[in-house]
Amino acid sequence: MFWPGMGDPTKRRKTLKFLVITAIIGISVGFTSLGVQQYLNRDNPLRVCIDDRETLYKISATLELYVNGQKVEIPANIGIVERCTHTLYTLSRDGIIYAEWDEEYPFEIGHFFWTWTTYVDGGFPMRDMNQDKSKIFVNGKESPLFINAPLIDGYHYKAEFISKAYDESKDRDFLPPDV
Repeated sequence: MFWPGMGDPTKRRKTLKFLVITAIIGISVGFTSLGVQQYLNRDNPLRVCIDDRETLYKISATLELYVNGQKVEIPANIGIVERCTHTLYTLSRDGIIYAEWDEEYPFEIGHFFWTWTTYVDGGFPMRDMNQDKSKIFVNGKESPLFINAPLIDGYHYKAEFISKAYDESKDRDFLPPDV
């Protein structure tokens, strides 16, 4: 089978030269983009490791998580990958979330779910949740800010998520009301 541009030796040389130049440009753009992103994110608290930093701002809060009405255990070591501890992390499965940074930072409960989704294999499936039906409670009161609720030291958070695939009809019976 003849590939276009490969039959004639002159066209073959031009085609191969074009492909090599295109590959070099593509690879250099990729590495440049990676370098720029690393440069811009070097002080982003949600992206960097805190192992080699002196963190002066430290808070902790508790989180209860329910998905489709079932309690879900929050795994240990969320935000801890190999030799990198991220700013939001858990140490055990007791539901305590820790947050640390160089200075005071407006962490949100959604940042924790983002960390869980990003840095844990098979992390929290936030995209599979119906955000219109899901709720976040802060110290027992529903937050109108949902996942943008600020993470405050010592507060208790309760997240009730409903997945997009959840069949709510299982929660109701179709019997007539009590007669």
